[in-house]
Amino acid sequence: MNTERPRLDPAVAAVRLAVRTLLARALDEQVVALGDLVLVALSGGADSLALAAATAFEAPKQGLRAGAVVVDHALQAGSEAVAARASRQAAELGLAPVVVDRVDVGTVGGPEAAAREARYASITSVASATGARLVLLGHTLDDQAETVLLGLLRGSGPDSLTGMAPLVRPDRPGPALARPMLALRRATTRQACAASGLAPWDDPQNDDPTYTRVRVRNALMPVLERELGPGVPEALARTADQLREDSAALDHFAEEMAEDLAEHSEAGISLSVPQLAANPPALRQRLVRLAVESEFGVTLSRLQTLEVCRLVTDWRGQGPIDLPGVRATRTGERVSFAAREPHAGG
Repeated sequence: MNTERPRLDPAVAAVRLAVRTLLARALDEQVVALGDLVLVALSGGADSLALAAATAFEAPKQGLRAGAVVVDHALQAGSEAVAARASRQAAELGLAPVVVDRVDVGTVGGPEAAAREARYASITSVASATGARLVLLGHTLDDQAETVLLGLLRGSGPDSLTGMAPLVRPDRPGPALARPMLALRRATTRQACAASGLAPWDDPQNDDPTYTRVRVRNALMPVLERELGPGVPEALARTADQLREDSAALDHFAEEMAEDLAEHSEAGISLSVPQLAANPPALRQRLVRLAVESEFGVTLSRLQTLEVCRLVTDWRGQGPIDLPGVRATRTGERVSFAAREPHAGG
């Protein structure tokens, strides 16, 4: 009689290890505690389905409960049936609770951005309602590579090239977000589903060339790999990891220096021009962005930040700069930021 245990499929093992490692980190860093609920954001696609199966297996072993949130974007005919199918699969895997949330997707920022905004708002709302402190997302190394390449093509600065972080603590009320599978290829999650007898849903929008990300995935990335050789996605993901480390270090230095540079007043906040000028551009720009974001909750673009920095490095008496909801003004040796009146600057 053969008593050997069946060999675990390598893809299943890889996804489980990724989830186990992330959950252990979340416990160690006190993002979650024993007995807490962890939610999987489940679309029914191969990535999130493999993640759901691994989480259902690993979470109880670490003293955590595992549930799922299924967001129905209502953008395609039959989306309700797709969401229902995903919720049944989650329940069959042993996830509980399983919450299906149908959302209204707006138009601000284009279809991709609007859907993403609606999705994360839904995830935050469901996490709050269920008491979940951590939500797991099914992004893979391929998603990371595409994100970095999109940031590079848009020329939106080094911060956009840092890609997606494996674990993001909330800076406002809401759950932490984690991406356990950023080191795994998309093919691994599909193989994990096949080995586990799980039938993923293939979203037709993933092949719709209307979307920029789809064109990068299906047209640009294959060309790069064909012309430059295999390993392009891995190289892009490594670049994101390195830039994220560098960015975190610069942010840390900026936060430490901000205490000496900044002065708070009833009108807003001001920064010392000589001290800003004495720093290299990367730190100077971070100090400006940090001051505006911490005081007014406004995130400046790179172009807006550079315009403000000209008040430091290239000031010839020019007047105030109107930013979204904020006005930057140089007076003597200080650059001041104050909230704009609703009629100011239009």
